[in-house]
Amino acid sequence: MDLRKATSSNLIDLNSEIRTKEEAIRFMAKKLFEHGKIRSVTDFLEDVYEREAMSPTGFQDGLAVPHGKSDTVIEASFAVLRLQEPLEQYESIDSNNQVKLLFLLAIPTDEAGSTHLAILSQLMTKLSDENYLAQLMTVKEPEAFYHMLEAKEEKPKASLESADLILAITACPAGIAHTYMAAEALVKAGEKLGVRVLVEKQGSNGIEGRHGKAQIQKAKAVIFANDVAIKEADRFDGLPKINTSVAAPLKDAESIILKALGKASNYKPSEATSFQPEEEADEKESVGKVVKDSVLTGISYIIPIIIAGGMISAIATMIIQIFDLQTLAADPTSWIAMLKSLGGGMLGILMVPVLAAFMSYSIADKPGLAPGFAGGLAANMINSGFLGGMLAGLLAGFLMKYMKENIKAKGAFSGFVSFWLYPVVGSFIVGFLMLFVVGRPITFINTSLIDWLDSLQGSSAILLGAVIGIMVSFDLGGPVNKAAYAFCIGAMASGNYLPYATFASVKMVSAFSLSAACLLAKDIFTDQEREIGTQTWILGLAGITEGAIPVAMNDPIRVLGSFILGSMVTGGIVAYAGIGLTVPGAGIFSMGFLVGINGGLANAMIWFGAALLGAAISTFFLIVTRKQKLAKQVRHA
Repeated sequence: MDLRKATSSNLIDLNSEIRTKEEAIRFMAKKLFEHGKIRSVTDFLEDVYEREAMSPTGFQDGLAVPHGKSDTVIEASFAVLRLQEPLEQYESIDSNNQVKLLFLLAIPTDEAGSTHLAILSQLMTKLSDENYLAQLMTVKEPEAFYHMLEAKEEKPKASLESADLILAITACPAGIAHTYMAAEALVKAGEKLGVRVLVEKQGSNGIEGRHGKAQIQKAKAVIFANDVAIKEADRFDGLPKINTSVAAPLKDAESIILKALGKASNYKPSEATSFQPEEEADEKESVGKVVKDSVLTGISYIIPIIIAGGMISAIATMIIQIFDLQTLAADPTSWIAMLKSLGGGMLGILMVPVLAAFMSYSIADKPGLAPGFAGGLAANMINSGFLGGMLAGLLAGFLMKYMKENIKAKGAFSGFVSFWLYPVVGSFIVGFLMLFVVGRPITFINTSLIDWLDSLQGSSAILLGAVIGIMVSFDLGGPVNKAAYAFCIGAMASGNYLPYATFASVKMVSAFSLSAACLLAKDIFTDQEREIGTQTWILGLAGITEGAIPVAMNDPIRVLGSFILGSMVTGGIVAYAGIGLTVPGAGIFSMGFLVGINGGLANAMIWFGAALLGAAISTFFLIVTRKQKLAKQVRHA
């Protein structure tokens, strides 16, 4: 891209006598104002200094890149100032940096994914080239400086396809300068060391160069160079990690990469692969994967709300019962009634809109939030519950994704599109569809589902519990397990707490049974399997099924089949007993909640006893089937 599109020779001054940082930034801000790039110098400077307070914008080799994202910016652009003498004071990453060349970047607040911001990210990349920066320091005329910004075809780099692969993510508060310069520094250091470094940049453009499953499975380690939270960091669970600041690669990227290689010296990429890895998408993700990721994202955001709301309501109820405050609680303005209402409001009012908003956010990024919230509120208004919230989230996400791709504006109109057109039109369309078109059938389905769950007794409850048990242990945390989780969370959101109690109990079965089998019949397992098996019971106490995956991968039919048989029994018992769990959780934590608040010791003992019985059944079948396998191998030998 041509960097000249974001500036002009009139915005470049190469022979200034300015001596202070404040004067320099104000001088460039006035230049931007005079040439129609910003509406207000004062407002823009306020945002620039707010960014300055986060971390240094001085780098090294005499360079500084102050910048600000502001509503007053009309068009993404930058001004340049080169000084006759270095500034007396300018906070920099390199404490010895004598700032002589400044680039002041002006970014519209709503800028996301535009060509302008891509140009500015390229500027950050080019400035990390020492030779290029040296040329900028010596050129005499603004016009010559301006033409040096012209995009040039880069020479092909030596192939590193067969070299060790290190992944990295860079992210800074503003998502502009440090993000891209740190990425470039890591890539160049990797080339120098003969290491292939791929960098995902999480900046103002959103996620650029996203690391896919195939890359993650091949990688030796991952480097997090960030000053803000990494998005979707759980993708890299299992990989050796180096955590550092976004500025660190600018100082010494080579040592960071060497440290990552050292940490990965005993690591085998296959250890991080999932039980059933999905195929890497060639270009665009399939609609099914987008929908699945959207649902799981939405659920991940509502879980804290459900836990907090459920606990606050439960604590308030417990206080009322212990201290006999029923009369006080009857007054809606009393402190205890308001506390209970707070918890109830988090569950009854907040949960569905948050689910819809963040499902939409997963698909369309920030523009999806307002329409998602609107759709979720509409779902609440017509009592379509969790299912309605999911539909609203998908409607809002795909609508806003379409609008982002087809309705764009530059310059002064970009703010209008982002701050008025997207949220107003998107919210109106999604709200209207939910209230008067597609929402009503979902309300009927939701009401019917709640009525059906409430009516479950005897054999029908056992069947539901058995099905949940099968789904939980079918793939140990995979798509089928997650589908069961989504169903149970949805039922909880609709006021039926039986499915989640069943889910939470079954989550312990596979872990307990593998540990028991390895303890009782050591000779039928390999050394590696025994090492894994002796630890899974600890994971089971926390409701984690994934610990048994390595053993299941080696013998899926027998191992998973054994787990499923015990899980069906556990699920059937818990569902038949009608035990409900109002707060998401698993393992021993859920048992403690059952004892303390919801159902007393009897329910807790049935719930945990069902898990132990199911684990015993799974242990029996796992030992028997594994011995049959070994006997068959001996006969064939």
